[in-house]
Amino acid sequence: MPSTEMHSSSSKNGRLEARISNEQKRLFQRAAELQGSTLTDFVVSSLQSVATKVIQDYEVMALAGQDREIFVSALLKPTLPAGRLKKAVTRYKKIMD
Repeated sequence: MPSTEMHSSSSKNGRLEARISNEQKRLFQRAAELQGSTLTDFVVSSLQSVATKVIQDYEVMALAGQDREIFVSALLKPTLPAGRLKKAVTRYKKIMD
């Protein structure tokens, strides 16, 4: 999983602005204080963590138990195409040559 470590200030040249309610700002500020960080550092760190998780959830396929065994077995011992699939592969190869 990618690191959520912050980059040095010299590499920070992007800007993000968001309009939030006073209640949200108080909530975020309180959370930042509890972690001993600034509001900006807290918000950026939180956004980076959530963004990393969202991307990982969409890009990583997690299988458990029998599903994992079936998938690995199919990768290690693939079956050869038969019937209509075999004919389609043959037609495809003729077209692509």
